[in-house]
Amino acid sequence: MTKVSLVLSLLTIFFLMDRATMQNSDLYHEPYRPQYHYSPPCRWMNDPNGMVYADGEYHLFYQYNPDDVVWGPMHWGHAVSSDLIHWTTLPIALAPDALGPIWSGSVVVDARNTSGLVPGGGLVALYSYENQTQGAAYSSDKGRTWTMYAGNPILPALETDFRDPKVFWHEATQRWVMVIAAKKVIKIFTSTDLLRWEFASDFADHNFYGGVWEVPDLFPLMLNGQEKWVLIVSINPGGPAGGSATRYYIGRFDGHTFTDENPHQVTWLDYGQDNYAGTTWNNAPDDRRLFIGWMNNWVYASKIPTSVWRGAATMIHEFSLRETTEGVRMVQAPVPELKQLRTQIGRWSDLTIDGTRVLDGFSGQQLEIIAEFELGSAERFGFDLMMKDGESVRVLYHVPSSQLIVTRPASMLEGINPIAVAPLKAEGHRVRMHIFVDLSSVEVFGNDGLVSLTSQVFPDPSADGAALFADKGSVTLSNLEVYAMDSIWPTAAENATYEELCR
Repeated sequence: MTKVSLVLSLLTIFFLMDRATMQNSDLYHEPYRPQYHYSPPCRWMNDPNGMVYADGEYHLFYQYNPDDVVWGPMHWGHAVSSDLIHWTTLPIALAPDALGPIWSGSVVVDARNTSGLVPGGGLVALYSYENQTQGAAYSSDKGRTWTMYAGNPILPALETDFRDPKVFWHEATQRWVMVIAAKKVIKIFTSTDLLRWEFASDFADHNFYGGVWEVPDLFPLMLNGQEKWVLIVSINPGGPAGGSATRYYIGRFDGHTFTDENPHQVTWLDYGQDNYAGTTWNNAPDDRRLFIGWMNNWVYASKIPTSVWRGAATMIHEFSLRETTEGVRMVQAPVPELKQLRTQIGRWSDLTIDGTRVLDGFSGQQLEIIAEFELGSAERFGFDLMMKDGESVRVLYHVPSSQLIVTRPASMLEGINPIAVAPLKAEGHRVRMHIFVDLSSVEVFGNDGLVSLTSQVFPDPSADGAALFADKGSVTLSNLEVYAMDSIWPTAAENATYEELCR
């Protein structure tokens, strides 16, 4: 080896060592890395799947490509939490086998070993293979290791798009129920053992023409002592802000057939661009209905400017039902566990906003904002967030059209739709906004979760300004609370995840 080649070799080694040190020390603190939303340590993430609560742990599985930051051969990534806020990423749960890559699905607690696979009880996963057949796997050690069922596939591919089984136990009929997407139909199957499935019925919406249906979920919620059932369906494309989005239907379910009670109404789970392919936890304590989605959109999912990872999850939302003048609606609330991350910045009340108003201490890119406005003469009003050099993410209410709107500068990501719009009537001449800002996302809940809008944003890393505004008149800010939100991720000294999972 020549002296020059030796020097170059040593420089290469030092560069790689420095790069590894940098990656480890910067892990979970890279530009645009969400600080209180889950994202994988590295590589590509899309649909959350298999959410289940068992033995004191909330399990989050998700579609994962361990080899690149774009979609590829799908595995199941895995993380667990005891509090729905702080997550520990575990090794890959399910990897491709002889039948192919592992797409979305669900996990159930088979406590009585109805499957015969988990003596003494355990977890059973039901999922789609890439070839659209359905498979099963099982775990007897709290989801740490999994065995593929020897009889896979348990269902053939009944359509070219036949995927994403969500399975749950239906107590009234003493059977397992599966809802699964098949092009633009949701098929319902039942089983006594999780392995042999009988067709029960189809559900289709003949008044709605969107793209392919995916990732369904079906679950009960109570309203005034009465049980109703909610079916959610992810649709791509056809969302209200462009690209992929998620619908919901409210109706009845008898163990075999779902009936929509409002067949001529279109109800969206989220009116923003970036809440897709979400489902709810099985077996959650206290009958809570907890939801998490993929915070991205297939229009630009592979283009977002992040590294060494790409893809994150929404915050966890808790569902309930509410009677409105337009019928029963599903409402969403951020889980109260998030309050442990708060540090109050300020609290204000009875302020008149006319033009732009900056409040002392109100700034940052990790914020929770709770506001109530009383309508006045202003045509529109709200917040400018992540402000710098004349650009901002704007959360506003437009009075003439009764719409809650989120706008993001088109310069943040080429080709994105810069605006998301949700219908929202004022209640008692008042509008409430609950806003979460987290470096590269804004999640907005209107009127206590009657509507939600989730949008990714990619501002300058130093864009942390914030202001209130009212245009063409004034508005009264009745109450405002602003909190800084802590990071859920460990410091570099505590974080060995890169070395363990991201070689």
